[in-house]
Amino acid sequence: MPSLTIKQDPRMEAKFQSYAEDIRANLLHLRSLIMEVAREEDSITSIEETLKWGEPSYLAKKGSTIRIDWKAKTPDQYAIYFKCTSKLVETFREVYGDIFQYENNRAILFKLGQKVPEKELKDCIHMALRYHGLKHLPRLGREK
Repeated sequence: MPSLTIKQDPRMEAKFQSYAEDIRANLLHLRSLIMEVAREEDSITSIEETLKWGEPSYLAKKGSTIRIDWKAKTPDQYAIYFKCTSKLVETFREVYGDIFQYENNRAILFKLGQKVPEKELKDCIHMALRYHGLKHLPRLGREK
């Protein structure tokens, strides 16, 4: 398995430190799942970790941007965001149904303290990190 190069924006540490401790722990858990998936996928050799719209964002070559964040207007939840014009969230809903709570065609939402369905979420992350190679496939190559 090739090693993963992470190109990290120097503002990332300050951004994560800006969250309350419980929020930070949840977002860092999502970050670790993103990095774990990237490391497991042989076709991904580098990932960019940066801020887009002020949110921690992750992008691999041939992938679609993934963002994670918590919003003060919904203090009891945090989210992993996907490009709303992609088929990603539509596909997640079709493949995983009510395993997740969705926000329209742009996000998977989690309540603070909720156990994250890691196996299914890692599959969603995998689809996003390889999106441009999968977007022509029915259900992005996933069976129901």
